[in-house]
Amino acid sequence: MSEPRPTGALSNVSLARRAWNIRRKALQMGEVQGQGYVGQALGIADVLAASYFHAMEYRPDDPEWEGRDRFLLSIGHYAIALYAVLMEAGIIPEEELETYGMDDSRMPMSGMASYTPGMEITGGSLGHGLGIAVGMAMGLKRKDNPAFVYNLMSDGELGEGSTWEAAMAAGHHRLGNLVCLVDFNDQQADDKSTTVMSAEPVTDKFEAFGWHAQRVDGNDLDAVVAAFDAARSAPEGKPRVIVFDTRMCKGVPFLEEREITHFVRVEADEWGKALAILEEGKPQ
Repeated sequence: MSEPRPTGALSNVSLARRAWNIRRKALQMGEVQGQGYVGQALGIADVLAASYFHAMEYRPDDPEWEGRDRFLLSIGHYAIALYAVLMEAGIIPEEELETYGMDDSRMPMSGMASYTPGMEITGGSLGHGLGIAVGMAMGLKRKDNPAFVYNLMSDGELGEGSTWEAAMAAGHHRLGNLVCLVDFNDQQADDKSTTVMSAEPVTDKFEAFGWHAQRVDGNDLDAVVAAFDAARSAPEGKPRVIVFDTRMCKGVPFLEEREITHFVRVEADEWGKALAILEEGKPQ
């Protein structure tokens, strides 16, 4: 059985390679099905790389190890992004990439905990992830388990009342083992999230509930790593939140420049083009 991976083991150069690999795997899975939420996967890849290869402790060969840090995917439709990092981390064999979204695959198009190693919760209706994370964090705290709970959620979920009930509970119960990661790409199904229901100023609201709050460029790896470090060293008893401003389709300029909506359509002849462009920008 492997030992837990030491926190902070990789340099930012190595993390950039991990993020690049996550983007490549997401595009490859998207090509398998001819669709998928690849815009979100490309945008959140830097945050996922820092989560799994800088901040978190886990055992790839024992995904249910009791001492692991928990990573909750509140946004179930981002599953393609989480599968990519789970493969990169060695929790899911990379050979399964070609099965994405297929019948009997362990990687359905929306995340389901019953199917996928390393998938802690089943994604469904948005706005529930932070509440589940609060419950997990409370349970770990009561068992004196030092593990952290990381909850990745979307900016659209900031419009859900359940999110703010959970935020209030986390502050009240002084859950210093909880880290909420907010992907702020300003997109949701109906329009920009700031147009549908603006939650600004986001960090001020979390701070009002007793959280340690930060906001950084989610596609700047140096800033992302520094934010994770600051979150882990935040005052004891404060839940932590990092709001990451990300760009959909980051790393593939012709998709970045497209008029972006919640679901980015990639034509059949564009998958190879996107992978080739990504290859040109591979970190050395």
